[in-house]
Amino acid sequence: MAKLTINDLKKIKEKVHKEMALRDGTRRVKVTVHMGTCGIASGANEVMDAILQEIEETGVSDVFVTTSGCMGLCSREPLVTVEIINKEPIKYEHMNPNKMRQVFRKHILEGEVQTPFVLARGTEVVK
Repeated sequence: MAKLTINDLKKIKEKVHKEMALRDGTRRVKVTVHMGTCGIASGANEVMDAILQEIEETGVSDVFVTTSGCMGLCSREPLVTVEIINKEPIKYEHMNPNKMRQVFRKHILEGEVQTPFVLARGTEVVK
């Protein structure tokens, strides 16, 4: 096993600080756009652009956006997970820029889960 470098440790520290921000109250929402190869091929880049544009246009500062790799559900890509403090995580499937804008406006800003796009709530698969 390779030894960790100082840069590796700094990257780990940054990641932990960002994740802890969701827990300690400085961020209210964490949005993960799953961007493995299959997600990118299905349009995850456009989904990411849409959420970042919505955040910029609305001036919202309590939403943390991150990426992750493949979830192993290639046929359901692009996938997005929305985690709001003190609520169960919601995994959305078959996302596109318009659906992402709707999820942002309705779920993230107003708290209304967009049921037609939901793949799973918490650990329970809906469909």
